[in-house]
Amino acid sequence: MGNFFGFFIIFIALVALGLSFFVVKQQTAAIIERFGKFNSIRHSGLQLKIPFVDKIAGKLSLKIQQLDVIIETKTLDDVFVKLKVSVQYKVVTESVYDAFYKLDYPHDQITSYVFDVVRAEVPKMKLDDVFVKKDDIALAVKAELNDAMMDYGFDIIRTLVTDIDPDPQVKIAMNRINAADREKTAAQYEGDAQRILIVEKAKAEAESKRLQGQGIADQRREIARGLEESVDVLNRVGINSQEASALIVVTQHYDTLQAIGQETNSNLILLPNSPQAGSQMLNDMVASFTASNQIGEAMKNKKKLGEAND
Repeated sequence: MGNFFGFFIIFIALVALGLSFFVVKQQTAAIIERFGKFNSIRHSGLQLKIPFVDKIAGKLSLKIQQLDVIIETKTLDDVFVKLKVSVQYKVVTESVYDAFYKLDYPHDQITSYVFDVVRAEVPKMKLDDVFVKKDDIALAVKAELNDAMMDYGFDIIRTLVTDIDPDPQVKIAMNRINAADREKTAAQYEGDAQRILIVEKAKAEAESKRLQGQGIADQRREIARGLEESVDVLNRVGINSQEASALIVVTQHYDTLQAIGQETNSNLILLPNSPQAGSQMLNDMVASFTASNQIGEAMKNKKKLGEAND
């Protein structure tokens, strides 16, 4: 009986010794209570407590944690949108007591503040502004949370708006608007390109016409110079200007007929082209030149007579 009692005492002592020591992990704080009352805060390492008197009321992680909050709200232009706000926070080492005893559910508290701030800020913005000013929303959430949660021993490290998800029909409409805008831009570029092509083509045609006209003018100038030289040669052998001009025209007429005859597939018809046409043409031209000279002389005499009467 005495041996049994001795073993029992030893067993109780070993159990008590085992319950006296405990280990706190790195970046963790353990809250020790004695008879239900706060006693101390223990940090990482091997720690000692009084068995059956002290107990570990709880442990708090001192690492940076993240809470994702999804909020559905309405924008200024009456578009319903879901925002995902990620809150990164940690327990302040010096305020472990406040963090453990002042709040039972810190996640719920943080979520409530996030809802409050987002639903106050987003309805002031249009949907496009929500995308552009998401950093402003995140800063507003951080400022509000810092003021509220610091009293409870929590430090808000950063807040991020990680997702903005409008209603599916709104996204489809936005994509259609974007596509239509891009098609409009593409059409404008195509129109500008066609306009440039038309302008450049018109410039090229104008330059071609100018050069063509210049070539024709040079050709006619050279023809006139050649005719002038031909008339001078014929005048030297006793043929007057009218007869020389008529002879040159007839000669060109027969040269043209000869050139047509050399072309096997030519569809050009020169009128008149009978054998008697040459002489008839020559007589007609001489007669016309003579009549023209007579009319010119009569007009000159009439003009001189008028000037003498004045």
